[in-house]
Amino acid sequence: MARPVWSGALTFGLVSLPVQMFTATDSHTIHFHQLQRGTSDRVRNKRVNERTGEEVPLDEIVKGYDAGDEYVLVEPGELEDIAPGRSQAVEITGFVDLENVEPVFFDKTYYLGPKGKEYAKIYALLEKALAESGKAGIATFVMRNRQYLVAVKAEGGLLTLHTLHWADEIRDPRTEIGTLPEDTEVTGRELKMAQQLVETLSMDWNPEEFHDTFQEQVAGLIEAKRSGESVEKAEPPAASTNVVDLMEALRASVDQAKGAKRGGRGKTAEESAPVARIKDTADKRRAGGAAKPGREPRAAKASSLDSLTKAELYQRAADAGVPGRSSMTREELVTALSAKSGKAGRRKARAS
Repeated sequence: MARPVWSGALTFGLVSLPVQMFTATDSHTIHFHQLQRGTSDRVRNKRVNERTGEEVPLDEIVKGYDAGDEYVLVEPGELEDIAPGRSQAVEITGFVDLENVEPVFFDKTYYLGPKGKEYAKIYALLEKALAESGKAGIATFVMRNRQYLVAVKAEGGLLTLHTLHWADEIRDPRTEIGTLPEDTEVTGRELKMAQQLVETLSMDWNPEEFHDTFQEQVAGLIEAKRSGESVEKAEPPAASTNVVDLMEALRASVDQAKGAKRGGRGKTAEESAPVARIKDTADKRRAGGAAKPGREPRAAKASSLDSLTKAELYQRAADAGVPGRSSMTREELVTALSAKSGKAGRRKARAS
């Protein structure tokens, strides 16, 4: 069983519930040691007196606040002496509607458990009351020389404690971000198509379907270097969608999403970002490395088209003016583009 990171009393009104607090999440980040290049020698951080260059034992270190002309020294025990409630109680000030607490306020999550079986009834009573009312208890408490604003709520049959940011820690997005749209107009067609894309891509929330692919790549990198194998580099970042191509990108995205749902298959990483992968015409021609019309065998053209996603095929069809492209399947787009390319090559051959 895990060890609690804090224990004390959760109080509301005249009721006091002894609880233990446990960390709710775990990090699966791969940690590295620092080594000197060319050796297996560890590089370690040391607490060093910057004047003498000598290492300082931990018990000789005190906190110092820079007051400008001098340091004000504070001993660790002095911080404990002034901590509200001596860090032993989470006193609920009041209960608020949980839906009124904006997500930006939430920071870290902890599980709360009763300190003993004799407190199970009080624990269950508070959990059910919060679950049925849709409210959260707001409180403050001190842990590890820091005061926290917290929300206590019912979640999955138990009590959870969420640390919250203080109001003055929340930055104003209008001040921080200078590129936020103010009165940007969107057409009704664009809005309808965007809403259709959102609806088509709607799904049930199932967090088990998602995993940290970057950490898997890091683990793969480590294993590859151990066995002397080559390492495949990641795909370059996708290009941004041009405003001119926005409707075409949205339409292609809707078509691809519908096709994926009809096919009942998962999307690849490349196919999952069709909008971002719509590039302007010049970039597409350079990236495709297409030969001059009429010079490339038809089979080779079809093969090169087969390697493209439907979104990329749709963009090429839009560039080539292929009629009826919005209702075409991926295979139909390949056929239409191959035919279009063949006609262009024959026209150029006759002109020459």
